[in-house]
Amino acid sequence: MARSTSPARTWAVTVAAWTIGFLIFFPILWIFILSFRSEGDAIKAPLEVLTSSWTLESYHVVQERSNYFLHFMNSVIISLGSTVLALVIAIPAAWSMAFVPGKRTKDLLMWMLSTKMMPAVGVLVPLYLLFRDFGLLDSRIGLVGVLTLINLPIVIWMLYTYFREIPGEILEAARMDGASLGREILYVLTPMAVPGIASTMLLNIILAWNEAFWTLQLTTKNAAPLTQFIASYSSPEGLFYAKLSAASTMAIAPILILGWFSQKQLVRGLTFGAVK
Repeated sequence: MARSTSPARTWAVTVAAWTIGFLIFFPILWIFILSFRSEGDAIKAPLEVLTSSWTLESYHVVQERSNYFLHFMNSVIISLGSTVLALVIAIPAAWSMAFVPGKRTKDLLMWMLSTKMMPAVGVLVPLYLLFRDFGLLDSRIGLVGVLTLINLPIVIWMLYTYFREIPGEILEAARMDGASLGREILYVLTPMAVPGIASTMLLNIILAWNEAFWTLQLTTKNAAPLTQFIASYSSPEGLFYAKLSAASTMAIAPILILGWFSQKQLVRGLTFGAVK
């Protein structure tokens, strides 16, 4: 029997949810507001900032000073490339762990997840030397490889969780019909796990798009994504808040729009298998 909820409780939960949502979104909103202020107005008190006049000066300066389109294309190529490569590796790996489990499967999954617990700076020097020796510094290929390896544990974990919810009998029936291993994964497993794969893909794109540490350390100009684009407005002379906010708004706008239009698919995938 379903438990009834009083109108007062529903109202209180709704208010709390909207309050938490606003607090989470407020930094983005404030950056957006500062981006339309002059440098002089951006450093004023909050109430004075809200009452200041709107201007596109910071956006004009950012466009003149930086090649936004180059940074944008680098971010698109790096995030999509690392996501596709991670899925190509993770789907067969997650399939083997989900449907051909071994005694050490849980240990292997925990070991992969433990790599995310290590500080990135711990492997910066050897990785930087490898990139230097192989000529991968400031290259898109190098960043695609690094971001693939960084996010691969999370991708495998998520896909493993989704694949475990798929009845193994369906795959056995496909084998009895003569399906090869490749056809089983490509034509049976993958279509059934589309919500989970889609949400994993979206999450990996967001993680790769927002990655700052490795992109700042391994790129300078040619392969620099939007994170490098934002960091360029922090200089020894100080922070130019209006221009920094304009650059940040231009950097987060594409991924924010993607998340907005794909939120239904993302929520569906993240809750895949939660209700039976």
